[in-house]
Amino acid sequence: MGIKRKKGSIQTGKKPILINHLKQIINIIDEQKIEKIKKLRNRTLILIGFGGGFRRTELISIDHEDLEFVEEGLKITLRKSKTDQFGEGFIKGLPYFTNEKYCPVTSLKNWLNLSKIKTGPIFRRFAKGPTLTNNRLTDQSVVLIIKDCLRLAGIENQNFSGHSLRSGFATVAAQFGADERSIMTMTGHKTTQMVRRYIKEANIFKNNALNKIKI
Repeated sequence: MGIKRKKGSIQTGKKPILINHLKQIINIIDEQKIEKIKKLRNRTLILIGFGGGFRRTELISIDHEDLEFVEEGLKITLRKSKTDQFGEGFIKGLPYFTNEKYCPVTSLKNWLNLSKIKTGPIFRRFAKGPTLTNNRLTDQSVVLIIKDCLRLAGIENQNFSGHSLRSGFATVAAQFGADERSIMTMTGHKTTQMVRRYIKEANIFKNNALNKIKI
């Protein structure tokens, strides 16, 4: 307590990827002059990561066998995560978006059709050129892809990380009025502390007392 009083306990986390960032990233990926298969993997990785509020380790762990496409969208089974140490499993549901361009489910369908992945990891590394390997992406690869896409979109990427997709989902969901229970259902948070922080930051201007002052 003495250290906290002297040094403070404020947390300076990495920036979340918000809706405007997400659209800029997807737009710039689609405009890139590279092989279509590479563009589709990267845009799908980012959209699924954001849409499901995934940790980067969870994102790269997804196998084809963990996917179930249903009428409403997509079910993804996480067999183990940071908050599920006993491997009980956890299912996330991603509905279809009205705008297909930014829809994680539509992008994933297109990626699976083009890559012809039928089993094993859905997010894989490339060898030379457009040759897709059977090797799963690493969590560090996710960070590098995110930072590179931010750079291409003209967004300062120093303060973003692999966690920015997850925190971005929670922050944006809170901005659009989602309650903490529904956010936690998607992210898998076991306590409300971090989720309430996202909600607080999302509403910092919405419920600002200064809005009541007319000058």
